Amino acid sequence: MSETLFANARLIDPVALRDGPGALLVRDGVIVEVCTEAPETMQARHKGARVIDCGGLCLAPGIVDIGVKIGEPGERHKESFRTAGRAAAAGGVTTIVTRPDTSPAIDTPEILEFVSRRAAEASPVRVLPMAALTKGRQGREMTEIGLMQDAGAVAFTDAFRVVTDTKVLSRALSYARALDALVIGHVQEPGLSAGAAMTSGKFASLRGLPAVSPMAERMGLDRDISLLEMTGAKYHADQITTARALPALERAKRNGLNITAGVSIHHLTLNDMDVADYRTFFKLTPPLRSEDDRLAVVQALSEGLIDIICSMHTPQDEESKRLPFEEAAAGAVGLETLLPAALRLYHAGQIDLPRLFAALSLNPSRRLGLPTGRLLDGAPADLVLFDPDAPFVLDRANLLSKSKNTPFDGARLQGKVRGTWVAGVDVSGRA
Repeated sequence: MSETLFANARLIDPVALRDGPGALLVRDGVIVEVCTEAPETMQARHKGARVIDCGGLCLAPGIVDIGVKIGEPGERHKESFRTAGRAAAAGGVTTIVTRPDTSPAIDTPEILEFVSRRAAEASPVRVLPMAALTKGRQGREMTEIGLMQDAGAVAFTDAFRVVTDTKVLSRALSYARALDALVIGHVQEPGLSAGAAMTSGKFASLRGLPAVSPMAERMGLDRDISLLEMTGAKYHADQITTARALPALERAKRNGLNITAGVSIHHLTLNDMDVADYRTFFKLTPPLRSEDDRLAVVQALSEGLIDIICSMHTPQDEESKRLPFEEAAAGAVGLETLLPAALRLYHAGQIDLPRLFAALSLNPSRRLGLPTGRLLDGAPADLVLFDPDAPFVLDRANLLSKSKNTPFDGARLQGKVRGTWVAGVDVSGRA
């Protein structure tokens, strides 16, 4: 039996919404005691425990990141489970939930088992795979949801591809409902979104780039909400990024539908003006929105209407980004920048740390039925220790991901991870 005492910590508790001094005792990978009143007495009672002095820094549940793209199988040159796991540990992410948009797609139990085995061998953090909702992510025939669920799939999604055949999607949602499986949708109207590189507006017109109206997101969400009313399925919208989609989301929740929503850290902290001189690291899916949209989404997050923050980690190699903006691949890496970028919201006074970690850790854990994301007795000791005020300038060359396509290259950020633990084991080498 091994005990570790995290002493002199500033505990960030997303369940109790508490931010204050405390200490935490871990035994055999599980939190067994949390002390917030006179925490110094815990050290006296557990003299045999290994002590980690947190130095007054923030200790929070490890981040659970839904929607991470790994290049295995098929695109290992962009990202492997080993490099993604190291990047996650460096960024305080203790669980990565991977997308099925690989080559080939993760649409059979055999491919899913291969991915799970590779992840267990190579990654220092927890890896939970999602599976494709339709075969080959082609939107024509649903996958064997039950068999994939038995093989370990935690959710089902076709990632950035929208299932355009409403009958196929309704059948898949009905089948998922019977199995209590979570379906994750990409809420964009595909016809309007096809070929778009930016959000429509004056800036897109001045740059001469193909654009899409924000209404495409509202239309995609409205359709999926209608199908949820019909099927009663459990559903998560991967990214809500526009003000126009928020009223529909609010009505769906008020009407009792089993729906949650996420947003990527890039859409929370950047806007379409950041594209500037056609900088392709800022080309994302969906495209960056206006500042008004960004502020509306930040407000929705602070109020709890949007539940989850994710990195939407999408590695792309240099060749796919060194192209004209319209032709360049979309996506950005985010495992290492998720926390410091999210702390921009905290430093701007837009959200406090417990609510921020509710969106980063607690809510994704709850949505997936995981015991993580909590500083409670009996919870796994998946933890991140960080200094929220430490300033630094990001140099993408220092990122541990294989691909370096980050829009935060050269950005001034605040917040450094000082240690990451998975089941009580230090996976960062920093503590």
